[in-house]
Amino acid sequence: MEWDLPRPYVLPIEVEVTAIDDYGHVNNIEYLRWIEAISWQHSAELGLDLARYREFDRGMAVHRHELDYLAPALVGERLELATWIVACDGRLTLTRRFQLRRPADARTLLRARTRFACIELSSGRPRRMPAEYVTGYGSVLVDEEDASR
Repeated sequence: MEWDLPRPYVLPIEVEVTAIDDYGHVNNIEYLRWIEAISWQHSAELGLDLARYREFDRGMAVHRHELDYLAPALVGERLELATWIVACDGRLTLTRRFQLRRPADARTLLRARTRFACIELSSGRPRRMPAEYVTGYGSVLVDEEDASR
């Protein structure tokens, strides 16, 4: 299966009946839940889980979500959601891209982008990223320009 960018971090998903809305397909809020889940899992793989966030009193909070719904997902389908870190300014912001695909027909169902800002957990105010965040997230940074050539 081809991905939009190289070296994806992938989360397998099986669509449960609880994810289905009154239109008979996955509810939009489920896509956000999946995006949150893969973001946390990927961060944890990089050694930056909630416990580390609390140690540093710093967290990456959503500043902006952009989601493009391209096709519906249905109950029982097996999907794969990929994420990449495509920007990290080393100070305050980090951007992830996402792609949701259905392996059965190789169709992309969703593309999304989330911009995060580093905050001080105790106050909720913007704060500079700790060096460990810059190093961890920067270690898997994918250059969107190089990937599109």
